[in-house]
Amino acid sequence: MVKRNLLGLIFSLSVFPLFGFPFNPPCATAGKPYGIYYIESLPKKKLTPQEIETLLYMREEEKLARDVYLTLYQKWGLPVFRNIVRSEQRHMDIMGALIKKYGLEDPVTDKIGVFKNKHLQSLYTKLVAQGEKSVVEALKVGATIEEVDIEDLKRAIAETDNEDLKIAYANLMKGSRNHLRAFTRVLRRWGYQYTPQYLSAEEYEKIISTPMERDFRPQP
Repeated sequence: MVKRNLLGLIFSLSVFPLFGFPFNPPCATAGKPYGIYYIESLPKKKLTPQEIETLLYMREEEKLARDVYLTLYQKWGLPVFRNIVRSEQRHMDIMGALIKKYGLEDPVTDKIGVFKNKHLQSLYTKLVAQGEKSVVEALKVGATIEEVDIEDLKRAIAETDNEDLKIAYANLMKGSRNHLRAFTRVLRRWGYQYTPQYLSAEEYEKIISTPMERDFRPQP
């Protein structure tokens, strides 16, 4: 029943514009979200083994975030998890479009909480267990996931000179900054001051002290 409810939530969220990647009119983008349409339209450039490995990893890492938030939303019913699931699904779709564009085998399964990458499989179990302890722990898990995403995306951008990969990763990172702002804000409402675990204090403060970032950016 839980699995069915989670899959139903994914479907229901998919019909709405997703945070960070707005939909343009179908006539302008062949019926696709603008971010996907734009990235697919960019020239293909042969990927290195490292670029392939990173792309496949980021596809599953975005699934990790989505699946953890779906599970914690099912547990606690906090709107912030439901809302950010929308964005994580769009991030997954962007990575999926690139995997298809380059003819790679997609590591993602439809099953919630199941991952090909063993590290991500273990991390999912650990994060869900932590997040099910309390509402504050769940929100801390969300903030930590977004920190890790930001760090991984910075490395992904640095290791590639492919324009489509750089633009995709940069927009995912913009979304992660927004998610970190959202989790920090809700934690404060619950009386908890979040301390960054992976970002420097300076970078974290810079992110949370600036406004939400809107719209797809067609440049890295």
